[in-house]
Amino acid sequence: MKTVNSITELRSVLKSFRDKGLTIGFVPTMGNLHQGHLSLIDAAKHHADVIVASIFVNPMQFGVNEDIDNYPRTLEQDQTKLIAANVDVLFTPTPEIVYPKGLDKQTFVEVPGLSGSYCGESRKGHFRGVTTIVCKLFNLVQPDIACFGLKDFQQVQMIQTMVEDLSMPIQIVPVATKREVSGLAMSSRNSYLTATEKQQATHLYQTLQWVKHRLSESQDFEHIEMIARSKIDASGMRTDYIDICNAKTLEPATVEDKELVVLAAAHCGKARLIDNIQIELN
Repeated sequence: MKTVNSITELRSVLKSFRDKGLTIGFVPTMGNLHQGHLSLIDAAKHHADVIVASIFVNPMQFGVNEDIDNYPRTLEQDQTKLIAANVDVLFTPTPEIVYPKGLDKQTFVEVPGLSGSYCGESRKGHFRGVTTIVCKLFNLVQPDIACFGLKDFQQVQMIQTMVEDLSMPIQIVPVATKREVSGLAMSSRNSYLTATEKQQATHLYQTLQWVKHRLSESQDFEHIEMIARSKIDASGMRTDYIDICNAKTLEPATVEDKELVVLAAAHCGKARLIDNIQIELN
Protein backbone atom coordinates (compact mmCIF):
# COMPACT_ATOMS: atom_id res chain seq x y z
CA MET A 1 0.00 0.00 0.00
CA LYS A 2 1.25 3.47 -0.90
CA THR A 3 0.47 6.27 1.60
CA VAL A 4 0.40 9.78 0.16
CA ASN A 5 -0.56 13.11 1.69
CA SER A 6 -0.07 15.57 -1.15
CA ILE A 7 -2.58 16.26 -3.91
CA THR A 8 0.12 16.21 -6.58
CA GLU A 9 1.38 12.78 -5.55
CA LEU A 10 -2.16 11.41 -5.24
CA ARG A 11 -3.04 12.48 -8.77
CA SER A 12 0.21 11.11 -10.14
CA VAL A 13 -0.29 7.71 -8.53
CA LEU A 14 -3.91 7.45 -9.66
CA LYS A 15 -3.05 8.52 -13.22
CA SER A 16 -0.70 5.55 -13.49
CA PHE A 17 -3.62 3.22 -12.68
CA ARG A 18 -6.01 4.95 -15.08
CA ASP A 19 -3.44 4.79 -17.87
CA LYS A 20 -3.61 1.00 -17.50
CA GLY A 21 -7.41 1.08 -17.84
CA LEU A 22 -8.03 0.12 -14.22
CA THR A 23 -11.16 1.20 -12.38
CA ILE A 24 -10.91 2.95 -9.01
CA GLY A 25 -12.97 2.32 -5.90
CA PHE A 26 -12.92 4.83 -3.04
CA VAL A 27 -13.66 4.59 0.68
CA PRO A 28 -13.40 7.93 2.55
CA THR A 29 -13.00 7.65 6.35
CA MET A 30 -12.01 9.68 9.39
CA GLY A 31 -9.78 6.88 10.66
CA ASN A 32 -9.90 4.85 13.89
CA LEU A 33 -10.91 2.00 11.63
CA HIS A 34 -13.07 -0.93 12.69
CA GLN A 35 -14.73 -3.86 10.97
CA GLY A 36 -17.44 -1.59 9.61
CA HIS A 37 -14.85 0.38 7.63
CA LEU A 38 -13.22 -2.83 6.43
CA SER A 39 -16.58 -4.07 5.14
CA LEU A 40 -16.62 -0.97 2.92
CA ILE A 41 -13.20 -1.95 1.58
CA ASP A 42 -14.48 -5.48 0.88
CA ALA A 43 -17.52 -4.07 -0.95
CA ALA A 44 -15.34 -1.79 -3.06
CA LYS A 45 -13.26 -4.78 -4.20
CA HIS A 46 -16.35 -6.25 -5.85
CA HIS A 47 -16.74 -3.15 -8.02
CA ALA A 48 -13.25 -1.86 -8.83
CA ASP A 49 -9.69 -2.92 -9.67
CA VAL A 50 -7.85 -0.42 -7.45
CA ILE A 51 -8.92 0.54 -3.93
CA VAL A 52 -8.20 3.99 -2.50
CA ALA A 53 -8.98 4.91 1.10
CA SER A 54 -8.64 8.28 2.77
CA ILE A 55 -8.23 9.24 6.41
CA PHE A 56 -9.10 12.83 7.21
CA VAL A 57 -10.73 14.19 10.37
CA ASN A 58 -12.74 16.91 8.68
CA PRO A 59 -12.98 20.11 10.78
CA MET A 60 -15.79 21.48 8.61
CA GLN A 61 -18.28 18.86 9.81
CA PHE A 62 -17.68 19.45 13.52
CA GLY A 63 -19.72 22.12 15.27
CA VAL A 64 -19.00 24.26 18.32
CA ASN A 65 -18.32 22.17 21.43
CA GLU A 66 -18.14 18.94 19.40
CA ASP A 67 -15.43 16.34 19.81
CA ILE A 68 -12.90 17.04 17.05
CA ASP A 69 -9.98 17.52 19.46
CA ASN A 70 -10.76 14.24 21.19
CA TYR A 71 -11.68 12.33 18.05
CA PRO A 72 -9.52 9.17 18.08
CA ARG A 73 -6.55 9.28 15.73
CA THR A 74 -4.87 5.90 15.21
CA LEU A 75 -2.99 6.22 11.93
CA GLU A 76 -0.40 3.48 12.46
CA GLN A 77 -2.99 0.91 13.49
CA ASP A 78 -5.23 2.02 10.62
CA GLN A 79 -2.41 1.58 8.10
CA THR A 80 -1.80 -1.94 9.37
CA LYS A 81 -5.48 -2.82 8.91
CA LEU A 82 -5.61 -1.32 5.42
CA ILE A 83 -2.46 -3.15 4.33
CA ALA A 84 -4.01 -6.41 5.55
CA ALA A 85 -7.15 -5.54 3.57
CA ASN A 86 -5.04 -5.07 0.39
CA VAL A 87 -5.83 -1.39 -0.08
CA ASP A 88 -3.68 0.07 -2.86
CA VAL A 89 -3.50 3.77 -1.91
CA LEU A 90 -4.11 5.65 1.35
CA PHE A 91 -4.57 9.42 1.17
CA THR A 92 -3.86 11.22 4.47
CA PRO A 93 -4.03 14.99 3.88
CA THR A 94 -3.83 17.66 6.58
CA PRO A 95 -6.46 20.41 7.02
CA GLU A 96 -3.94 22.86 5.52
CA ILE A 97 -3.80 20.78 2.34
CA VAL A 98 -7.57 20.33 2.10
CA TYR A 99 -8.53 23.87 3.12
CA PRO A 100 -5.54 26.09 2.21
CA LYS A 101 -7.61 29.29 2.47
CA GLY A 102 -9.09 28.29 5.83
CA LEU A 103 -12.65 27.25 6.53
CA ASP A 104 -14.06 30.78 6.44
CA LYS A 105 -13.07 31.26 2.78
CA GLN A 106 -13.74 27.72 1.57
CA THR A 107 -16.37 27.20 -1.13
CA PHE A 108 -18.96 24.78 0.19
CA VAL A 109 -21.48 22.30 -1.19
CA GLU A 110 -24.89 21.94 0.43
CA VAL A 111 -27.83 19.65 -0.38
CA PRO A 112 -31.04 21.58 0.27
CA GLY A 113 -33.84 20.01 2.27
CA LEU A 114 -32.11 16.86 3.42
CA SER A 115 -29.29 18.71 5.19
CA GLY A 116 -31.54 20.55 7.65
CA SER A 117 -33.39 17.70 9.34
CA TYR A 118 -32.58 14.93 11.83
CA CYS A 119 -28.79 15.04 12.35
CA GLY A 120 -28.72 18.28 10.33
CA GLU A 121 -31.05 19.92 12.82
CA SER A 122 -29.10 18.66 15.84
CA ARG A 123 -25.68 19.45 14.36
CA LYS A 124 -25.93 22.75 12.50
CA GLY A 125 -23.58 22.88 9.52
CA HIS A 126 -22.58 19.23 9.89
CA PHE A 127 -23.88 18.05 6.54
CA ARG A 128 -22.50 21.07 4.73
CA GLY A 129 -19.11 19.91 5.97
CA VAL A 130 -19.80 16.32 4.92
CA THR A 131 -20.94 17.11 1.38
CA THR A 132 -18.15 19.66 0.88
CA ILE A 133 -15.38 17.26 1.87
CA VAL A 134 -16.88 14.33 -0.04
CA CYS A 135 -17.24 16.50 -3.15
CA LYS A 136 -13.65 17.67 -2.79
CA LEU A 137 -12.33 14.13 -2.27
CA PHE A 138 -14.34 12.94 -5.27
CA ASN A 139 -12.67 15.65 -7.37
CA LEU A 140 -9.24 14.59 -6.12
CA VAL A 141 -9.64 10.83 -6.44
CA GLN A 142 -12.12 10.76 -9.36
CA PRO A 143 -13.31 7.26 -8.47
CA ASP A 144 -15.58 5.07 -10.54
CA ILE A 145 -17.38 3.88 -7.40
CA ALA A 146 -17.46 4.96 -3.75
CA CYS A 147 -18.72 2.99 -0.75
CA PHE A 148 -20.57 4.43 2.24
CA GLY A 149 -22.04 2.69 5.27
CA LEU A 150 -25.78 2.70 5.82
CA LYS A 151 -25.33 3.32 9.55
CA ASP A 152 -25.63 6.97 8.55
CA PHE A 153 -28.64 6.51 6.28
CA GLN A 154 -29.23 10.26 5.95
CA GLN A 155 -25.63 10.86 4.89
CA VAL A 156 -25.85 8.21 2.17
CA GLN A 157 -29.06 9.78 0.85
CA MET A 158 -27.43 13.19 0.76
CA ILE A 159 -24.31 11.98 -1.04
CA GLN A 160 -26.41 10.13 -3.60
CA THR A 161 -28.44 13.30 -4.15
CA MET A 162 -25.30 15.43 -4.50
CA VAL A 163 -23.79 13.04 -7.06
CA GLU A 164 -27.01 13.03 -9.07
CA ASP A 165 -27.57 16.79 -8.88
CA LEU A 166 -23.98 17.65 -9.84
CA SER A 167 -23.82 15.00 -12.61
CA MET A 168 -20.82 13.24 -11.10
CA PRO A 169 -19.87 10.04 -12.99
CA ILE A 170 -19.59 8.05 -9.75
CA GLN A 171 -21.60 5.03 -8.59
CA ILE A 172 -22.45 5.23 -4.88
CA VAL A 173 -22.53 1.79 -3.24
CA PRO A 174 -24.41 1.70 0.08
CA VAL A 175 -23.11 -0.99 2.46
CA ALA A 176 -25.09 -2.62 5.28
CA THR A 177 -24.31 -1.64 8.87
CA LYS A 178 -21.84 -3.88 10.69
CA ARG A 179 -22.84 -4.66 14.26
CA GLU A 180 -21.30 -5.98 17.44
CA VAL A 181 -22.66 -9.30 18.74
CA SER A 182 -24.85 -7.19 21.05
CA GLY A 183 -26.44 -5.46 18.06
CA LEU A 184 -24.67 -2.15 18.69
CA ALA A 185 -23.75 -0.52 15.37
CA MET A 186 -19.98 -0.33 14.95
CA SER A 187 -18.71 3.23 15.24
CA SER A 188 -15.45 5.00 16.00
CA ARG A 189 -17.30 6.83 18.75
CA ASN A 190 -18.00 3.55 20.55
CA SER A 191 -14.48 3.89 21.94
CA TYR A 192 -15.83 6.73 24.12
CA LEU A 193 -18.19 4.32 25.92
CA THR A 194 -17.51 2.69 29.27
CA ALA A 195 -18.48 -0.96 29.74
CA THR A 196 -21.74 0.14 31.41
CA GLU A 197 -22.50 2.63 28.66
CA LYS A 198 -21.84 0.01 25.98
CA GLN A 199 -24.54 -2.10 27.57
CA GLN A 200 -26.89 0.90 27.70
CA ALA A 201 -26.16 1.67 24.05
CA THR A 202 -27.52 -1.69 22.90
CA HIS A 203 -31.00 -0.40 23.75
CA LEU A 204 -30.87 1.92 20.73
CA TYR A 205 -30.99 -0.94 18.22
CA GLN A 206 -33.32 -2.96 20.45
CA THR A 207 -35.75 -0.05 20.36
CA LEU A 208 -35.48 0.15 16.57
CA GLN A 209 -36.32 -3.55 16.38
CA TRP A 210 -39.29 -2.95 18.69
CA VAL A 211 -40.50 -0.17 16.37
CA LYS A 212 -40.22 -2.52 13.38
CA HIS A 213 -42.34 -5.10 15.18
CA ARG A 214 -44.95 -2.52 16.24
CA LEU A 215 -45.24 -1.19 12.70
CA SER A 216 -46.33 -4.65 11.55
CA GLU A 217 -49.33 -4.22 13.87
CA SER A 218 -50.07 -0.50 13.83
CA GLN A 219 -49.34 2.64 11.83
CA ASP A 220 -49.95 5.07 14.63
CA PHE A 221 -46.53 6.59 13.93
CA GLU A 222 -46.71 9.39 16.49
CA HIS A 223 -47.65 7.07 19.33
CA ILE A 224 -44.96 4.53 18.39
CA GLU A 225 -42.31 7.28 18.24
CA MET A 226 -43.37 8.58 21.66
CA ILE A 227 -43.06 5.16 23.28
CA ALA A 228 -39.74 4.55 21.50
CA ARG A 229 -38.31 7.79 22.92
CA SER A 230 -39.37 6.78 26.41
CA LYS A 231 -37.72 3.37 25.99
CA ILE A 232 -34.40 4.92 24.96
CA ASP A 233 -34.52 7.45 27.81
CA ALA A 234 -35.42 4.73 30.33
CA SER A 235 -32.25 2.84 29.36
CA GLY A 236 -30.07 5.71 30.64
CA MET A 237 -29.46 7.32 27.27
CA ARG A 238 -30.91 10.66 26.17
CA THR A 239 -32.90 10.60 22.96
CA ASP A 240 -32.02 13.17 20.32
CA TYR A 241 -34.63 11.93 17.86
CA ILE A 242 -36.37 8.79 16.67
CA ASP A 243 -38.50 9.27 13.56
CA ILE A 244 -40.38 7.00 11.19
CA CYS A 245 -39.73 8.21 7.65
CA ASN A 246 -40.31 7.50 3.99
CA ALA A 247 -37.12 5.63 3.05
CA LYS A 248 -36.67 7.52 -0.22
CA THR A 249 -37.53 11.10 0.72
CA LEU A 250 -36.86 10.98 4.51
CA GLU A 251 -40.11 12.91 4.93
CA PRO A 252 -42.31 11.85 7.89
CA ALA A 253 -44.02 8.60 6.98
CA THR A 254 -47.67 8.48 5.93
CA VAL A 255 -50.01 5.49 5.95
CA GLU A 256 -49.57 5.24 2.16
CA ASP A 257 -45.82 4.64 2.48
CA LYS A 258 -44.60 1.06 2.25
CA GLU A 259 -40.80 1.55 2.26
CA LEU A 260 -39.84 3.07 5.59
CA VAL A 261 -36.72 3.84 7.56
CA VAL A 262 -36.63 4.58 11.28
CA LEU A 263 -33.86 7.08 12.02
CA ALA A 264 -32.55 7.46 15.57
CA ALA A 265 -29.87 9.33 17.49
CA ALA A 266 -29.17 9.31 21.22
CA HIS A 267 -26.53 10.52 23.65
CA CYS A 268 -24.80 7.88 25.76
CA GLY A 269 -22.12 9.18 28.08
CA LYS A 270 -19.73 11.27 25.97
CA ALA A 271 -20.89 9.70 22.70
CA ARG A 272 -23.71 10.65 20.36
CA LEU A 273 -24.78 7.47 18.61
CA ILE A 274 -26.86 7.09 15.45
CA ASP A 275 -28.62 4.07 14.01
CA ASN A 276 -31.54 3.11 11.77
CA ILE A 277 -33.62 0.22 10.57
CA GLN A 278 -35.30 -0.21 7.18
CA ILE A 279 -38.78 -1.65 6.97
CA GLU A 280 -40.99 -2.83 4.11
CA LEU A 281 -44.69 -2.99 4.93
CA ASN A 282 -47.05 -5.29 3.09
